[in-house]
Amino acid sequence: MAAISVRNISHDFTTPGGKGRIFALQNLSFDVEEGEFVTLLGPSGCGKSTLLNMIGGLLRPTEGSVDVHGITVREPMPDRIAYVFQESTLFPWYTVEENFAIQFRYGGVPRVEWGSRTMAALSSVGMQDFARVYPKQLSVGMRQRINLARGVASESGILLMDEPFAALDEQSRMVLGEDLSALLSRTGKTILFVTHSLTEAVFLSDRILVMSARPGRVKSAIDVGEPHPRAPEFMLQSRFADLRNECFTLLRDEIRQSMAEAAA
Repeated sequence: MAAISVRNISHDFTTPGGKGRIFALQNLSFDVEEGEFVTLLGPSGCGKSTLLNMIGGLLRPTEGSVDVHGITVREPMPDRIAYVFQESTLFPWYTVEENFAIQFRYGGVPRVEWGSRTMAALSSVGMQDFARVYPKQLSVGMRQRINLARGVASESGILLMDEPFAALDEQSRMVLGEDLSALLSRTGKTILFVTHSLTEAVFLSDRILVMSARPGRVKSAIDVGEPHPRAPEFMLQSRFADLRNECFTLLRDEIRQSMAEAAA
């Protein structure tokens, strides 16, 4: 049984003013296997984040269905699915460890485990010395490390990640990418990842789903075939460049179409 099964998903919504309909996704189907890292790569406006919200139970599709471990998604499933967003979701008035405590409290984790699980998660991303610090005292990259640690600390086996490194500089993105690859190899979590970065997609993914311009569909699936954890040396291989170029070739026309529609 697939961890995530998307079947014939379509979604449309009313334009501002109610004069027409916009089709964000159309007849989209794919599976994500247990423990697999799959990236959604596509032009702006092709429905990547909309799709993630449907899988997470935050939005209902117009047509089709999403199953998680064989259960049809109709609402958020925090026991099975965790989110890591582009922006920090830490409460600024609580320390880092207090933010973890809130997550554990509402996740039903026994209080006696809060401390050990917090420190284990922070240690996994090199942030164990910042448990009693407030978010405003941390850099953007440090806050995103903690967001990643919170996703790992959750009981859920699935992580939905919506451009979690987009606000970071390229060097920080690559370092966090290494951390994420290492975490995947240790925890075996299933990850569905959204990015606009070709380099990030190839470096992190087991499989890349290249999406068309709106309405979004899977144009092609690319198998990366490199074991985790991944080291920076992978980016120096000719195969890495070939995969990145393949992604761009598939995306080029879709990006032009998306830009033309935006300018119309």
